[in-house]
Amino acid sequence: MTPPHLSPPGPPTRATPPAGRPWASWPACRRPISARCCAGREWRREGPAPSRWPDSPPRRDPTSWDLPGSRLLLRQLTGILSRVGGVGPGGAVRPYFFFSYARRDHMAGGAFVDQFFSDLRDELARIEPAAGPGELAYRDTERLRVGDDWEQQLSRMLAVSRTMVALYSPAYFASSYCGKEWTAFDGRMRRHQKLTGEAVPALIPVVWEPPPAGLPAEVLRIQYSQHDLGVAYATGGLRDLLRADPHGPDYRRVVRAIAERVREAACLPLTELPHLDLGRVDGCFPVPDAVPPPGRSGMVRIFVAAGRAAARRTADPSRAGGRTADAAVYAVPGIPAQRQDEDRYRGGWYGDRPRDWAPYHPPRLPSLVVQAQQAITQAGHSTTLEEVGPGLAASLDLARENNEVSVLLVDPWAAGAEPYRQALRDFDDQNHPVTGVLVPAGTDDPPEGPARSRLWGGVRDVFPRNWLHRSGPEPLFKVRVPRERFETDLLRTVTVAQNRLLDETDEVDPVLARAAFGLGPGVAAMPALLIPAWPPAVSPEAALPPAPREPREGDSER
Repeated sequence: MTPPHLSPPGPPTRATPPAGRPWASWPACRRPISARCCAGREWRREGPAPSRWPDSPPRRDPTSWDLPGSRLLLRQLTGILSRVGGVGPGGAVRPYFFFSYARRDHMAGGAFVDQFFSDLRDELARIEPAAGPGELAYRDTERLRVGDDWEQQLSRMLAVSRTMVALYSPAYFASSYCGKEWTAFDGRMRRHQKLTGEAVPALIPVVWEPPPAGLPAEVLRIQYSQHDLGVAYATGGLRDLLRADPHGPDYRRVVRAIAERVREAACLPLTELPHLDLGRVDGCFPVPDAVPPPGRSGMVRIFVAAGRAAARRTADPSRAGGRTADAAVYAVPGIPAQRQDEDRYRGGWYGDRPRDWAPYHPPRLPSLVVQAQQAITQAGHSTTLEEVGPGLAASLDLARENNEVSVLLVDPWAAGAEPYRQALRDFDDQNHPVTGVLVPAGTDDPPEGPARSRLWGGVRDVFPRNWLHRSGPEPLFKVRVPRERFETDLLRTVTVAQNRLLDETDEVDPVLARAAFGLGPGVAAMPALLIPAWPPAVSPEAALPPAPREPREGDSER
């Protein structure tokens, strides 16, 4: 429909308002003659519009930024313009947020850190669809390439990123390099406020674990708790929410709130630092009280029971002509052949050796064994690798005698078949208190239903005794371990096994027993744990009853 005050090109005529319609009700088009508007078509004004419509408020000078709310509007418009293309001077990409975290937190639970980073980036992409995939976030592990000067690149990206998301934890405040990153970005905000007079809250803390006491005044100046994010987040941190339910409403609420905060802060342009060298930054932490105690080191022996790719194709008599079928399609014994067509699940990705088994897809590392060895090594331990076989019990006993703990990685699809079934049944019949068992739930396992029940029912038949204790306070037998919990459950199992080995050791000399775990006499005793773990040696003289005491003056009569 043609606007009432516009008409197709033609000789200009003087505009006359319709009867009963005042000028004030006409649309106030201020476009010049022959301007393109509406759907790109060319229109002309029907006549000279009055300089001021009747009954309209007086016009203000649009160049004046002293009007109410105009400064805020100017900052928002400037922020929107600065976000177009996500590039700064010189073509440098300006990510929405710089991801600052402690390496120790990633080593202890890399799957949790990775999931939060991915979820935050995906949520930001959802609420900010105009942002390109390369400008949403910066994380060193995703952008650094072989041969890059990592410190120079971190300095450059920290100097241009619009915000910084910092994962607060005791490990974060014990890291000197995290202190450099935090101090450099905080200094950048202070510099911007000094130059422009505007405070931009671009440093966004996330409580990963409750931070330690004695934080610097600079850190306490920035609020890191928020009441509407829930009590669980405030008391336990985001990592506990991920452990409890990685897709639960409490966790999702925090992710959405952080993404909204990043978007709001990114709208306000923050002055870039032309020359930032993190190597020269004097960080305001590490905090002495936040330095975690050295972890207990030792040997961890890994035993794996998994299928092989070479053994996966066998003859299927139910098929015409005896054609070959994939034997690992359903590896639970006792399943009729006619069920295999309806339950076609592979259980993982296999290789020529059991150590090549990869139940999670896509795999983060070549195999589950490699992932387990890397996590255990980064935690300060050493590892060995063996395949489960008939001599499993003897190997576990020998490891226990040598003050070593063991972990069994069991493929649920291969547990009920030889050569593993009998060895695992013997393990379940015996007592191995310093050996953990992890049975992962693969990405390609069947969903809830009869097929899944039969799969895990077969595992229960192999481990009937351990299955009953899988829900104890400190279980060493963990089943249905998903991808996001594997490394955390693995390291927790190793810690529980080492604690049990330390508690039940029968060494004559307790000093030697503690020295085997790196707990020498120079290590300070922990508070509230001053009771000795071993009773003092009793000499023959001390075993005799005490001699009667001579009466003394002042003793009361009895």
